[in-house]
Amino acid sequence: MTMLKEILKFNEDFVQEKKYEPFITTKYPDKRIVILSCMDTRLVELLPKAMNLRNGDVKIVKSAGALVSHPFGAVMRSLLVAVYGLQADEVYVVGHYDCGMSAVDPDAMLNQMVDRGIKEETIKMMEYSGIDLKDFLRGFGDVATSVKKSVDTIRNHPLMVDSVPVHGLVIDPNTGRLDLIDDGSK
Repeated sequence: MTMLKEILKFNEDFVQEKKYEPFITTKYPDKRIVILSCMDTRLVELLPKAMNLRNGDVKIVKSAGALVSHPFGAVMRSLLVAVYGLQADEVYVVGHYDCGMSAVDPDAMLNQMVDRGIKEETIKMMEYSGIDLKDFLRGFGDVATSVKKSVDTIRNHPLMVDSVPVHGLVIDPNTGRLDLIDDGSK
């Protein structure tokens, strides 16, 4: 059973009662920054509060582990759109301690896929086609190293202008404390 009906009912009331009005803003970030962060539920409200951000201040791109896993994938495209199309002048990569991506076991995930109905033949066909699923699903060991790697991918991207600082931080998902990993303004 999904929550769709509950969500749609709430949304109907939300719109009818004009509860959206406090959130009205433009598509351009007021603070002219874009943040790449993890999709972890603990960061949904904590990260903006810990960085003194409000609705309309920034563009936020989320990916598991705050990873840029491919230099020409959707995450990197979103960052480039934020910079060139939406007036962001700084990029922040914000990973977090106790990240689920640090404990991802590709074999266990593949087994879960099969348990939930993905056919073994599909997995074998993808592997035969040259897709290394274990590498694709692999997490990382150290969050600071992972953040640094994403920062380097963004900073050294052939389509990213040198004048845009790319910073790396790690947030504590319990307290909101930010640890600086890479100051891109230096």
